[in-house]
Amino acid sequence: MPTYKAPVSETLFILNDVLDVGRYSNLPGFANASPDVVEAVLEEAARFCEEVLQPLNRIGDEAGCKRSDDGSVTTPPGFKQAWDRWVEAGWPTLTAPEEFGGQGLPQVIGTAIGEYVLSANHSFEMYQGLTSGAIAALYVKASDELQQRYIPKMVTGKWTGTMNLTEPHAGTDLGLLKTRAEPSDDGSYAITGTKIFISSGEHDLSENIIHLVLAKRAGAPDTVKGISLFVVPKLLVNDDGSLGERNALSCGALEKKMGIHGNATCVMNYDGAKGWLVGEGEKGLQAMFIMMNAARLGVGLQGLAQGEVATQNAVAYAKERRQSRALKESDRDPEAKADPIIVHPDVRRMLMESKAWNEAGRALCLWVSLLVDLVRRSPDDAERQQADDMLGLLTPVIKGYCTDKGFQAAVHAQQVLGGHGYIREHGIEQFVRDARIAQIYEGTNGIQAMDLVGRKLPRDGGRAIRTFFEIVGKDIADAKTAGDPAGIAAALEPALNDLQAATIWLAQNAPANPDNAGAGAYAYMDLMGLVSLGWMWLKMARAAAKGLVDDGAKESSAFYEAKLATGRFYAQRELPLSTALRRKIEAGAETLMKIPVESF
Repeated sequence: MPTYKAPVSETLFILNDVLDVGRYSNLPGFANASPDVVEAVLEEAARFCEEVLQPLNRIGDEAGCKRSDDGSVTTPPGFKQAWDRWVEAGWPTLTAPEEFGGQGLPQVIGTAIGEYVLSANHSFEMYQGLTSGAIAALYVKASDELQQRYIPKMVTGKWTGTMNLTEPHAGTDLGLLKTRAEPSDDGSYAITGTKIFISSGEHDLSENIIHLVLAKRAGAPDTVKGISLFVVPKLLVNDDGSLGERNALSCGALEKKMGIHGNATCVMNYDGAKGWLVGEGEKGLQAMFIMMNAARLGVGLQGLAQGEVATQNAVAYAKERRQSRALKESDRDPEAKADPIIVHPDVRRMLMESKAWNEAGRALCLWVSLLVDLVRRSPDDAERQQADDMLGLLTPVIKGYCTDKGFQAAVHAQQVLGGHGYIREHGIEQFVRDARIAQIYEGTNGIQAMDLVGRKLPRDGGRAIRTFFEIVGKDIADAKTAGDPAGIAAALEPALNDLQAATIWLAQNAPANPDNAGAGAYAYMDLMGLVSLGWMWLKMARAAAKGLVDDGAKESSAFYEAKLATGRFYAQRELPLSTALRRKIEAGAETLMKIPVESF
């Protein structure tokens, strides 16, 4: 059976030693997030995840959700009880706005806990994650009346939320959607249409489910510019806040899926359901993008989380499983006929790659979450602008690159176990299946790559990518001045040069032939991700080197030495890939698009 131990010490290292979140104690919410409080919160969250949620992960996978003939959906055994405990303990309120009953703690703390929940039980976390995203969209775009009607109960977790975009004929191309919104005399709209792939669309965890639905109003352009956003509750809400009659919506079916069986992925039918406009008409996509961008960062975290739990179990197996002799005689156990497979270089390769991706991915996810906090809370205009630029630039990288590496880490774990990773007994194959969806939903990773190259790079005259180059370049120069303790700066500098050269090539060659951008987009996202994780390793190496000087404790020294060793591994074994990625980008679209369709 698989196990999970929340990496609290790893999280605290990033928060305290690398990001130094204590320096933001002057910002709203951060004053209540002292190091002692944060550590206590993380430890308590870790216990909940390890003791309550992780044991339900396999149950959720095997039992799945069940739909009854009346359209109601029952979650797997134990999920409802766990959700009630989750709500009773106040976890949904942690980072929610204080004016609606939340605790208002920094998002970076919520992200740290989100990783633990996702590693312990991916399917369970999705009920909470989508609710948080819906709250964010309503908080920014909804009227005061709608906010007061829905947000407080969603903050408590007594009500949950969803996002309804995809239709059978309209996936990424939302301009094709057919769901309609007809105005009613009372100011509401009658929503009619079918949505598919709706995570958490129907279930028994909460008293009410608040759906955010994209639809087109009568007379609106039949394009992406005609889309509006509506809030459509499962149960109508009376003026006094009590629940009223059932709305005209239902779960028509549950999708039969490869993984995340514990989450109810629904076909949702809206048959003239009452909905209310959120924000301005025909500006629905802008409003939904608030939720989508939050979701994309959350999906990147899903990749990290599945990679982490899979790697933990692979390491435990590799330490115990004995097969063959170590190549070096000095590494052989004289009392046994075979050695633990962790002594074999190829097993080490897979474990070290996964370790390097996971630890740097965690640093990147937490740093970007801190940017979210700065955008929301910093009083400094320049700091907010830079944080917003970096957040926009790196969101598709986190969603795309971190989910690719998370899936690869899960496959590595499966490979370490060999045949035992392919059968259900050890639970590794569930991690592989659950991790796969993160590369697909909230915009496939190919879409993320095109968003990065087509929208994020040229935005504001390339201001964000120029800032990225300046910040990383300065950190490299500072590390070289400080002696470059792990040799990361020396390896990161040419990788950054490759990224800069690839950026210039795209700027020069994409306008004349847009296929050049499309052909190089995925390799560019990979190159950007490679450099971003290398940059995180530069930051972690600096903090680890300082920790070795400041802390003479033997246990802490081993922790910091492992950080430096893993950083050296990344520098020597991962960063050299930048040259190949640059060459792929600069190859352009000619050979990719040459063959006619009929030749396939």
